[in-house]
Amino acid sequence: MTRRAGLSATSAALAAILSLSASGLGAQTLPLYPLPDDDKRAFWWYYQVQEEATLTDFQAVVGAPGQKVAATVAAPVKIAVIYPSLDVSDAWLRAFLAMEARLKENGIPYDAVQFASGIGDHQLQTTFTDQVIQEDYEYVVFGPTEMLIQAENIKALVDAGKKVFVLTMDTVLQQYGDNQPMLYTAFSHYAGSQIICDWVVKTLGTEGTYAMLRGTPGLVDDQRSGGFSSCLAKNSNWKLAYEHYGDFQREGGTTGAQLIISAYPEVTLIHSANTAMAMGALSAVQSMSEQDRVMVTGWGGTGDELEALLLGELRATPMRMADDLGVAMAEAIRYDLEGRADELPLVFIGRITIATGDMPEADILGMREEAFRYTGVAALER
Repeated sequence: MTRRAGLSATSAALAAILSLSASGLGAQTLPLYPLPDDDKRAFWWYYQVQEEATLTDFQAVVGAPGQKVAATVAAPVKIAVIYPSLDVSDAWLRAFLAMEARLKENGIPYDAVQFASGIGDHQLQTTFTDQVIQEDYEYVVFGPTEMLIQAENIKALVDAGKKVFVLTMDTVLQQYGDNQPMLYTAFSHYAGSQIICDWVVKTLGTEGTYAMLRGTPGLVDDQRSGGFSSCLAKNSNWKLAYEHYGDFQREGGTTGAQLIISAYPEVTLIHSANTAMAMGALSAVQSMSEQDRVMVTGWGGTGDELEALLLGELRATPMRMADDLGVAMAEAIRYDLEGRADELPLVFIGRITIATGDMPEADILGMREEAFRYTGVAALER
């Protein structure tokens, strides 16, 4: 059956999810820890679906050097990687390269094929899904353009018997019930929003006017942008002047920042929901000679963002220890080959902290070395 993915699918999927009957959920194991508002959300939080010790134990494994696989692997494991790595952000490709490096360190032979798209190529990911289902891939890394839009594709892969790792998502869709992917691996989008909010309040003060460059409507942007604005509303008197949906694209960031600077001269801070829009915003700010008045924050601590921090262009970013996600996927494959898949958390959460333009250069460089310990600190050639 051909599946169509589009922005309209988000609202349709959400309606379908929230219409699940109570009797259907009653037979499920998940969530382990129900919350009163579960029926108002399309997802469960990561801490609802697993024991904390399972996550922390696996985080320790990811942070330590690799171990040789304790199993005989007769043939290379076949891995399909469906992800929007054509995005300006290098985070997608770094996750793949870190996975490759850790698989090699663990002595696991593999054959990985990438199915790359842009961040807005929703339908192309459906085409890739149909192709992968027809082939003999055992593991599928799926980095969704937007989780609710791609929910049906991920389900189709799981139903086809593929062992699926959902890349960059930490929220577990309720519509899957107990028939979940093998692993969600992400940096907490919500935690990142709180980290950058905390920096704004403590560093810039409790009053000001800001605008937001939002991504594609959906779970990721709800947490990165919505979580940030909710935090500022709760903890400060910062006023939100405007929200521009830039579709996670550099061009969207440029256009949005130009509009904000022209129409809202009171804005002194632009919050960006990803690297691409942050880079676009910086271009606009510089071309309009507003860099001394308007600050831009990023998201993720990618190579481009760290270069901008060191140059004094970007003001701050929630920085991910980027290689954690790829390492986690490689370790999940090792656990599975060793017959230990039941020891895996359903959701792996990578480390994230704040990096700012006024930090000592040595501190930024040290964070960069740890974040990119497998993929290298240089900007990636793509």
